[in-house]
Amino acid sequence: MSDKKLFVTLVRGPIVFKIGALNNEATPSIAYAYIASYLKKKGYQVAIVDAIGEGLNRTYPLKDHPGFDCQGLMFDEIIAMIPKASNVIGFSCMFSGEWPVVKELITQVRRHFPEVLFVGGGEHITALTEYSLYDCPALDVCVQGEGEYSFHELLETYSETGSFVNVSGIAYIDKVGQYRQNENHISGLHDIDDIPWPYWQEGYLEKFWALGKSYGIASERDIPLMFSRGCPYRCTFCSNLRMWNGLYTLRNVNDVIKEIKYYVERYHVTNIQLYDLTAITKKSWIVEFCRLMIDNGLKVKWSLPSGTRSEALDEEVLRLLKNAGCSYVVYAPESASPRTLKNIKKRIDLDQLTRSVIKAKQLELTTRINLIIGFPSETWSDVFLTIFYGLKMAFRGVDEVPLFIFSPYPGTQIFNELLEAGKVKLNDDYFFKLTSLGSYISADMVSNNSNINDRTLLAVRSVFMLLNYTVSYLFHPHRIQRTIRNLFWKTEAATVFEHRLKDKLKRNRILRY
Repeated sequence: MSDKKLFVTLVRGPIVFKIGALNNEATPSIAYAYIASYLKKKGYQVAIVDAIGEGLNRTYPLKDHPGFDCQGLMFDEIIAMIPKASNVIGFSCMFSGEWPVVKELITQVRRHFPEVLFVGGGEHITALTEYSLYDCPALDVCVQGEGEYSFHELLETYSETGSFVNVSGIAYIDKVGQYRQNENHISGLHDIDDIPWPYWQEGYLEKFWALGKSYGIASERDIPLMFSRGCPYRCTFCSNLRMWNGLYTLRNVNDVIKEIKYYVERYHVTNIQLYDLTAITKKSWIVEFCRLMIDNGLKVKWSLPSGTRSEALDEEVLRLLKNAGCSYVVYAPESASPRTLKNIKKRIDLDQLTRSVIKAKQLELTTRINLIIGFPSETWSDVFLTIFYGLKMAFRGVDEVPLFIFSPYPGTQIFNELLEAGKVKLNDDYFFKLTSLGSYISADMVSNNSNINDRTLLAVRSVFMLLNYTVSYLFHPHRIQRTIRNLFWKTEAATVFEHRLKDKLKRNRILRY
């Protein structure tokens, strides 16, 4: 192979969603921005083709899968944007519900680039690497776990030798059709501060801002940011252990502050949205961060839309969060049943979490609590405990209490146990059922609960959500005015519900501004 650096193109497919879903928001890809930044640092030329960012608010039906739509560019448009000079094309699949569409996209791109090296990655592919390679023969090799280092090693080795078989952290199908997975197949967390800040293509973020697109709550100019990588916890319903091997590391706090300063000066951002799995675990770190935000006069708002641990969120920290510009905090107890919490290895003190949430509300922070019902071993007693807790917290002022129905997700301990027991059958229908969880009107889902059937769980969720928002707005009527104002004000949304509702109304052309 030539000593010349390879030309790498990263391709992101469209969003896949069940018709009627509210949780299919288009967001900038911080994953591709990080990988592109790292590869550019190493001297590679990198192009990003983002079907979502280039086709915001454009939807089209999946002809072979009635009831499902895509948001973003169509396949032929994506292919036309891929540079002909590409030597390597990378594809990522974050959510298993999107795998059937990503697979078809990769297959169609292969027809136009028959000699190019195709690399897959992301959480779905890390969780089901062997399945993905056999299900999508157009893929040459998959990177597992953290992407920057293994992908770079693959490119370096492939440039020098024309092969990748000795690269760590990858898997592939060999010439005789056998699955091969190298040692140390899930990359450990390397020096997180060695990874440069994300590379945002010129004009890329502006497309999302123009249409009010963001991950959590919305403001005029939101930008993703990460404090950390990984998660130290081992919840049985989460794929963290498979993706990150249970490792967790925080960035240097001064580097985070420098990055925020740069975004404020360069992009005039109005809100920092943290994409971390677990942003707050170490009290001393978050205290130092908040004090540096205050000392540096950074007036930008920031939020925790992914959820975080509550152990470090005592009154001192919550006051600092408020004074440092934090506007939205998501707590994730998942369940109010002690039995369920033990079964799913969710190591939390629910009483302590509740005290933290109430104190956050007293300090006028917008709060959300995420709850899940339908875990495989749950009984009606467990479900009622969670429902009662959710309604109680809505009454006490928590702004959002969404209730989700559990579904066994690839890469999780529960999924692996069900797969081994023959209770899960891997195919496109299964993956589309995972996508259906985002719709409150779809009964096409799978929970694998042995005590309560799926339709009953759907009915319970629907009734709960109706009661939840009734309680929230009835006992806190100022929210009615706030929501109406935010629906018709172009750049603001105080809650995820407001943001998702506004986005759906705009996509359906009911709201126009």
